[in-house]
Amino acid sequence: MAKVKSLADLQKLKADLQSKVDLREKGDRSENLVQIKVAMATCGIASGAKQVMEFFMDELEKRSIASVVTQTGCMGYCYAEPTVEIKLPHQDPVVFGYVDLKKADEIIEKYIKNGELVDGIIPQNYQTIDENN
Repeated sequence: MAKVKSLADLQKLKADLQSKVDLREKGDRSENLVQIKVAMATCGIASGAKQVMEFFMDELEKRSIASVVTQTGCMGYCYAEPTVEIKLPHQDPVVFGYVDLKKADEIIEKYIKNGELVDGIIPQNYQTIDENN
């Protein structure tokens, strides 16, 4: 563990620990929250996924939207990075591609808050095992 050398270091440590505690607490009731998964494989990180993830975390908190934001590995859409999966409560997840900060803001305002579809959805091109039976 790094040494705390300043008040800023202590505040950052507190924020990091608080976010981990929040994630654990929200995990028990995640089906009632907006769930956001940001693809953070190498291609996603290189395309700006880290900034997109931080934007979602900050903006959803500022706008008082009950949510949980996590990172995931490769979703298989490397051509469309950064990619973000959004799951609204009691709905199927939707994957958005080419998500920059402007697109992330549009997703929050239109899709998450109002349920309006926005450009950038990557169509589902597979079936689950259950759907084939």
